[in-house]
Amino acid sequence: MAGERPQIEFPCEYPIAVVGEAVADFQLVVEDIIELHAPEFPRHRTTVRASGGGRYVSVRVVIIATGEPQLRALFAALKATGLVQAVV
Repeated sequence: MAGERPQIEFPCEYPIAVVGEAVADFQLVVEDIIELHAPEFPRHRTTVRASGGGRYVSVRVVIIATGEPQLRALFAALKATGLVQAVV
């Protein structure tokens, strides 16, 4: 059916990109929140990329996702910082 999201089999590796304004400690804030929801995520695999104009930054991580409730809580916590523009 059109419009249906693909089914994800948990647990699985789950890439997340968090976009926000390029402020001091943005990466650290993102990593700390992710670690609360996915304690075993490998920080050394985090990548950071600045936008062309340098105003925004994208922090990309890969976690082991355990289920939809974990992902919903993680996304809500990231957005609640007030620093995050988008989580994809």
